[in-house]
Amino acid sequence: MSGVGKRLLTAAAVTAVLGSLTAATPASAAEPIDWQPCADAPGVDCGTVTVPIDWAHPDRGTASIALARRKATDPQARIGSILMDPGGPGGAGAGEVKAGWTLSAEITERFDTVGFDPRGVGDSTQIKCGLDELIADYPQVPRNQAEFEQLAAYNRNLGESCRRLTGPPAEFGDTKSVARDMDVIRAALGEAKLTYYGVSYGTLMGQQYAELFPDKVRALVLDSNMDHSQVTAWEFIKSETQSLQAEFGEFAAWCNRTPSCALHGRDVSEVTRDLQDKAARGELTDPRSGDPITPLTLASIIQSNFYGPSWDRLASVFKSFADGGGASARLRADIPVNYVIPSVFCNDWRLPVHSFAELETYRRLAAALAPDVKVNSLGWTAVTGCIGWPERTANPQHPLQVHGAPPLLMLSSRHDPATPYAWSQTAARQSGSTLLTYDGWGHGAYFKKSSCVTKAADDYLITGKLPVKGTHCAAVEPGTAQAAVAGPKPPSTIGF
Repeated sequence: MSGVGKRLLTAAAVTAVLGSLTAATPASAAEPIDWQPCADAPGVDCGTVTVPIDWAHPDRGTASIALARRKATDPQARIGSILMDPGGPGGAGAGEVKAGWTLSAEITERFDTVGFDPRGVGDSTQIKCGLDELIADYPQVPRNQAEFEQLAAYNRNLGESCRRLTGPPAEFGDTKSVARDMDVIRAALGEAKLTYYGVSYGTLMGQQYAELFPDKVRALVLDSNMDHSQVTAWEFIKSETQSLQAEFGEFAAWCNRTPSCALHGRDVSEVTRDLQDKAARGELTDPRSGDPITPLTLASIIQSNFYGPSWDRLASVFKSFADGGGASARLRADIPVNYVIPSVFCNDWRLPVHSFAELETYRRLAAALAPDVKVNSLGWTAVTGCIGWPERTANPQHPLQVHGAPPLLMLSSRHDPATPYAWSQTAARQSGSTLLTYDGWGHGAYFKKSSCVTKAADDYLITGKLPVKGTHCAAVEPGTAQAAVAGPKPPSTIGF
C-alpha cells in the first residue's frame, strides 16, 4: 500500500519552561485585524495577522496566520472573542469555523467565535512537502533492521523535502511558537486577556500559552488534554495503547447489552482477535480496493470509530469482515490527511527509537497489554513518524507549570481513544487546574451531548466560575435518544 494510503488509514503523541524567546514585536502593538467577508463562507468574516517565523530571530521573515470570525449573535450581551483550535496537530481552526464548528448557543450569543489556522496549516503560511516523497512506499511496521532503516530514510527524505520547498517555516512548526502567535491574535482582537477553547492537540497550545503569558489569561477550557511531560517513546505508546484497549472493553460490553449491535450474542474479543490473526498472516484484504488490511490498519479502524463513538458502524464492519461480506475498510477516507503532522509533532516531542529491536520490543509489549487492539495506531504513527526526521526538537517535553494565571478548566472523557484520561489527570495535577470528568466515551468531552459538561464549561467561560474539583458528569449511552439530540457542532479533525 502506498504511503498516502497508509496515512489515510492511520494518521491521526528538560526544564519546566524553556527560556522565554525574544519576541519580535510586543503583542500589545499588534495591528487590528482588517476583517472582510469570507468569499467561501457567507456570514463569516476572514482576516489575518502577521507573526515572525522565528520568534528568536525576527529578521528571518514573517508568516501569515489566517482567522475566521462569526460575530456574537446577541451584540448587547457580548463579552468579547473566544479563540478556538480543533487539534490535530495541523487542524485548521479558521476552516472549521467557516464550516460551522461552534460551541453552544449560550457561548455564541456572548462571544465572537474566532478560529485560526496555526502556522503551516490551511490558509496560513503553509508548510509544503514533496509529493513524490510523501507517496513513496515505506514499512509502517518494520520487520527487521533493514526495514527500520527504510522507515527512517522515508521520514528523513520527507522532512528534507519540506525544508527544501518551504524554507524556514518548515523548521518552526512547534507549539511554543504557536502559543506566541496566539498572543498576537489576542492583542489584534483588542482583548486584554485571552478566552480560549482548545481540544486535543489544541490543549497543548493553551497549556503553553498559560505558561508563557499567565497574566494574559482570562479563561481557558482545555478539552482532552495532551500530557507533554512523557519522556520516552515506550511511555507514550504504552499509555495510548492501554487507553484504547480499555475502550475496546467498553465497546464489547456495549455490544453484549445492546441487541442492535451487529455482533450481539458473539464474543466480540474473539471475533476481533481472529481478524487480527488473519491480518497478521496477510489473509485479510479490503473487499473493495484489494489492499491488505494489516493489524495496524485494524487498530486504526477501531480507533477512528471510538472518537464519536460509532460503535454500531464498527460492529457492522467487523461482522462483514468476519462473515466475508462486502464492507470496505476505508472508513476514514472522508477525513483530510494532515501532512504537517511530523513538522509539528517532531518539533514538540523528543521520543527517540534507536533500532528495530527497540521498536519491536515496544510493539510486542503493546500487543501483550492490548490483545484486542494490539497497539494505539495514532500513538504508533506519531512515534514512528519521527524516526529519522531531520529537524531538531525545538520544544521538547517538560512538566506543565503555570504560575500567576487564573484557574484553568480541563475536560476529559473517562474513555478517550486519542488522549488518555490519565493525560488530563497529569496535566491538571501539574498545573493546579480543575479537571471535569465526563464518565462516558469518545474524544472531545464538550461535544458528547452531556448538558452537565456543557453547562459547567459555559458557566466558566462566561463568568469565570469553576465547577467543584472532582466533579463527574454522567455518561450518555450511545444509541439512545439523548445521544441523538442536537448540540454544539464538533470539529471534523481526527488526531490528537
